[in-house]
Amino acid sequence: MVFKDIYENVKKVKEEDPAATNMITIFLLYPGIHAYMIYRLSHFLWKVKFKFTSRFISQLGRFLTGIEIHPGATIGKRLFIDHGMGIVIGETAVVGNDVTIYHGVTLGGTGKAKGKKRHPTVEDGVIIGAGAKILGNITIGKNSKVGAGAIVTKNINVGETVVKFNEIVNK
Repeated sequence: MVFKDIYENVKKVKEEDPAATNMITIFLLYPGIHAYMIYRLSHFLWKVKFKFTSRFISQLGRFLTGIEIHPGATIGKRLFIDHGMGIVIGETAVVGNDVTIYHGVTLGGTGKAKGKKRHPTVEDGVIIGAGAKILGNITIGKNSKVGAGAIVTKNINVGETVVKFNEIVNK
């Protein structure tokens, strides 16, 4: 199952990235793929309560790729991380299937929330532009778009596009 998930991620990159020449190149040279593979291992270890080892592997992945995915996060299939440097995905974040994330994106907490769920839920098919910050226990609805540099602190409904601080431009 893990190998199938990795294959699906590589295939998704091939379909989405016009610069991707072949699947071997993507597998060997794309840090988004490497971050996803490291996440899968660290997430498994997190679930079986090897928390220190899980965090250690996660931090090693951050060092190698520039992409920080907490092992407690939940990530769906076919995640496409394009130019992933500086991405942060928090511990209680949930990322659906077929999500695209560009560099510098944060799926983080506000620093004020206490409790189990502190980070965003990003539903299937969402595209998140470079430098966007999605903060708190909110939901970004299916097939929505978050523009580059947007700051989102409120729920976004299915299919909406946000381009500034919580400014919805279409429904």
